[in-house]
Amino acid sequence: MTTTDASADSSAYETARENRIPPLWLLALITFSGTLAMHIFVPVLPIAGEALHAGAAEMQATISIYILGLAAGQLVYGPLSDRYGRRPILMAGLVVYTLASLTALFSSSVEMLIVARLFQALGGGTGLVIGRAIVRDTSTTTESTRRLALMNLMVTVGPGLAPIAGSLLAGVAGWRAIFVVLCLLGICNILCSWRLLPETSRMAKDQSFSLIARNYGLLLRTPAFVGYAIGGSCATTSFYAFVGAAPFIFVNQLHRPTGEIGIFLGIVVLGYWLGSLIASRLAGRIPIRRLLAFNLLSLLAALFLLTISATGNLTLIAVVGGMFVYTIGAGIASPAAMSEAIGVNPLVAGSASGLYGFVQMVIGAIATAATGLGSDHALLASLAVVIACIISQICFRIASRPA
Repeated sequence: MTTTDASADSSAYETARENRIPPLWLLALITFSGTLAMHIFVPVLPIAGEALHAGAAEMQATISIYILGLAAGQLVYGPLSDRYGRRPILMAGLVVYTLASLTALFSSSVEMLIVARLFQALGGGTGLVIGRAIVRDTSTTTESTRRLALMNLMVTVGPGLAPIAGSLLAGVAGWRAIFVVLCLLGICNILCSWRLLPETSRMAKDQSFSLIARNYGLLLRTPAFVGYAIGGSCATTSFYAFVGAAPFIFVNQLHRPTGEIGIFLGIVVLGYWLGSLIASRLAGRIPIRRLLAFNLLSLLAALFLLTISATGNLTLIAVVGGMFVYTIGAGIASPAAMSEAIGVNPLVAGSASGLYGFVQMVIGAIATAATGLGSDHALLASLAVVIACIISQICFRIASRPA
């Protein structure tokens, strides 16, 4: 093939890519569905536990198992979407998500609910991986940062309002109504994706197990990817430590009614929304890597929370306000870290997206589990996010070094 022919093929591909960019709202819908199912269920953990005769540890397992399910699913879906295309893998995952939501609706024991939640997460993980990969397929690095920030903006509206919606649904129709809503959301995702989602990847002919392993090995040997993946994950999903501990912090330590948990969590998660809005405005105006410095804002907020927790000066305003500032910083830094990590090797964007998501959820699961190591949930949660923010800063410095 001549240089002219190669240039023509590249130009034709770019033109075709521009013509098949899916709507951003659809990518946001399929992406936030996976994490929505986690956030919307958190406020009703005590209520569902009473109904299923389960203790706090068993109900917290429905969250930690869900996070691990998201991690495992993303590790698999990334390379599969590189080989078979984004569209068919996404559709399969959405079907699993919907059927698992239906199973959770009719769960008669906490064990059945945990298994249903695992498969719900395995299905929901497709949207997290493939939504990001599609953005990277159809955008330049600067464009992808802006689009990921805008998508993150829309995505965080859902989880931001999810705890409130979960509390309201449980109050009006019982905790099982949450799974009715998730099942309907799954059906909506299937129909919209079937009609509106085009194929965006250049599928690799060879995607054997050995090649998948080599791709992951290549990414894990790339300091930039490892730094951005671990740094970005610590800056964002360490927040799950607070999410898992929130019902016990607000009810047991701050003595607030169960019905208010969703409102406070909603306020905190909306900090991500504000941070993503800021990131979308700054992307393209300042170097992408400078957005990572906003993780320092999260670190300062986390140190404040650790201080008031350790000194016994917890107040509702301090906890909610401190975590709100924390999530603003995370909302700004997250799209930049994600874009840089996925863009390390565009030929394996799906694998990079899946591995990035896997790292995110593993760190989230570790942070969540850490809050169950003692009775002082506020102290443990704040300590977890402080350590995570420090690790983020170290990793970002390593990733930003010239190769």
